[in-house]
Amino acid sequence: MTNQKSSNLAVAFSVVTSLFFMWGFITVLVDGLIPRLRDVFELTYFQAGLVQFSFFTAYFVFSIPGGQLISNIGYKKGVIVGLITMGIGCLLFYPAAHYRVFVIFLMALFILAGGITILQVAANPYVAALGPRETASSRLNLSQAFNSLGTTIAPLVSAAFILGNTVLNSDQIAALSEPEREAYHIAEASAVQGPFIVLAIALILLAILFAFFKMPKILESDQDRHGSYREAIRYRHLTLGALGIFVYVGAEVTIGSYLVNYFLSMNVVQMVSHSTWMTAIAGFLSGSEPGQLNPARLAGTFVFFYWGGAMVGRFIGSGLLRVIKPGNLLAVYALVNVGLLTITILSAGYVAFWSVLMVGLFNSIMFPTIFTLSIDRLKQHTAQGSGLLCTAIVGGAIIPPLYGALADATSLQLAFVIPILCYFYIAFYGRFGSDSSALAHEEEFAKA
Repeated sequence: MTNQKSSNLAVAFSVVTSLFFMWGFITVLVDGLIPRLRDVFELTYFQAGLVQFSFFTAYFVFSIPGGQLISNIGYKKGVIVGLITMGIGCLLFYPAAHYRVFVIFLMALFILAGGITILQVAANPYVAALGPRETASSRLNLSQAFNSLGTTIAPLVSAAFILGNTVLNSDQIAALSEPEREAYHIAEASAVQGPFIVLAIALILLAILFAFFKMPKILESDQDRHGSYREAIRYRHLTLGALGIFVYVGAEVTIGSYLVNYFLSMNVVQMVSHSTWMTAIAGFLSGSEPGQLNPARLAGTFVFFYWGGAMVGRFIGSGLLRVIKPGNLLAVYALVNVGLLTITILSAGYVAFWSVLMVGLFNSIMFPTIFTLSIDRLKQHTAQGSGLLCTAIVGGAIIPPLYGALADATSLQLAFVIPILCYFYIAFYGRFGSDSSALAHEEEFAKA
């Protein structure tokens, strides 16, 4: 009986972990839309940043209501609602691409992200419950590793499908004959429609699987019901941590979203053509000759290293965190990223290229470490603290447009000053703002 139960939990874990992979994959796939939509709709960098604004605003809108929804209908049904909502968002890409209406794209992204938000609120407790309490952290780390796998693979899929064919400017389109223009618009629509239709089908199939699969029930504890947001925000390390999540997600998404444009501004085609080993890397990752890739697709291929570095760094960081205090390691990683981005601003060519990609390696531990430090010693207010931290993911909606606005006014390279400021704050939080030891002293005093 015990073996059968363990087998059921293993299958359930596999199903839930697939959700982590899926939302990581989709989140980064959205990044591939930015250079595509910027060319198709002739957007400024600021307008292109509205893509991420629509996506990450959903975290601000849906996090707290999503938690309330799950408390009313349960975690399993919450996962199903999240998956179906994501599927609807993906399906809306079809009319948006067909009619070439930017507002519909933004609405589709908002709905898609709303589903991901609900899914995140529900999936983490599931992973924690699928086995012994002592190994809950290990299971969650493994699931997060698959999330990183999704973010690593997504740039390659984006480069192959979304950035795969050449985008014409308005003058070139006007020079086409009517049949050629119609054929071009159909090709443009299908470049975006195809991947998201496939994703919609996959999400709906996952929802059906979840509906029929017997998942373990997760019951709320009596202690959790006595928590309140009013009390939670009084904890200094939580409120400072929420700001840390805000700036971290904003910095990570900003860099990931504009890497293709940044590499194009560096003339990545010429740079790769002068390097035998970079040419070999591009050919290996894309599965084709670099000379056959258009510039956007070639640049998108190298974004693999940004998200792949985060995946590798997660495994390395998990080992380092066993011997180094989390706050101190967080501060060191943040300062390393400050240095890497400073090098990117002050240099050119290969140095600027690889230094910005290495930021992903040191991003790896930041989100889970900030999250863990922020909810330390919250006791019955932990659930409310988690809700506040999820809401702070809205930083991914606010900071990319700010970067885009500064890039429009100066340059893509100089605009990296914005994520530098974000990493400076994360370093401060890790070294000084995350300390909850005062709470421990208060608890000991109260017991005395």
